[in-house]
Amino acid sequence: MIRRRLLPLLSTSPFLLNTKPISNPSPPLQFRFLPFLRSSSGNNNNGSLWLQGIRGYSLLSLNDLRDNVPRKQKTRKGRGIGSGKGKTAGRGHKGQRARKGVRLGFEGGQTPMRRRLPKRGFKNPFSLTFQPVGLGKIAKLINAGKIDSHELITMKTLKDVGAIGKQIKDGVRLMGRGADQIKWPIHLEVSRVTVRAKEIVEAAGGSVRRVYYNKLGMRALLKPEWFAKKGRLLPRAARPPPKLKDKVDSIGHLPAPTKPIPFFTDEAAASNVAA
Repeated sequence: MIRRRLLPLLSTSPFLLNTKPISNPSPPLQFRFLPFLRSSSGNNNNGSLWLQGIRGYSLLSLNDLRDNVPRKQKTRKGRGIGSGKGKTAGRGHKGQRARKGVRLGFEGGQTPMRRRLPKRGFKNPFSLTFQPVGLGKIAKLINAGKIDSHELITMKTLKDVGAIGKQIKDGVRLMGRGADQIKWPIHLEVSRVTVRAKEIVEAAGGSVRRVYYNKLGMRALLKPEWFAKKGRLLPRAARPPPKLKDKVDSIGHLPAPTKPIPFFTDEAAASNVAA
């Protein structure tokens, strides 16, 4: 478009009409009006007027404006034989595929791909997902004054201070990362604990209890205000299934306790303390 606008202007320019013949012509690709562009400064008034005429001439016109249309248009099927996708619209003649179609994965009766390929692995429906938290992070929160080390540190406490994320699926696992920062006794209630973390906490004079909460109990522990908003009572703590009895120490308490609960070796001692 720029070439179409410039060539008529340059062909009628007086500088191109008054130029003298050149004895040694240069290659045809070089334009002879380039020296006039370089001599626009100085005493060459004619060159400056010529450049002003170039500036004043617009390179756009209304008949050159158009929308920003995509290069490749969408294929319109069934719009005549001239489009190449008319009549049968690329489906061919007759048959099941030319009409309504087939279900996803159907291969005409032969064994489909999903049955030809072997199975690999499985997904355990009883698997549990625990959110890890290190002792170093808990120690930093205690030093910052966000956690009181004299009270029982529960999973709700860790959630309220931001030590763990908001999406807690099946509980919290206590890890031994940053264990050298534990210099005082602390008491915790978590779902799982590593051997190293438990040894370090007990060596400092503290305790770690593995408690069990089901899905509803975990919600009641972390969000007790949800039940109050719905006008419901907190549910009773559920007992762990037989396969998890060896992995927990006791049943979780609702609402979340604030004082450490002592361990009992038998039920008689527990009943005496409760009385």
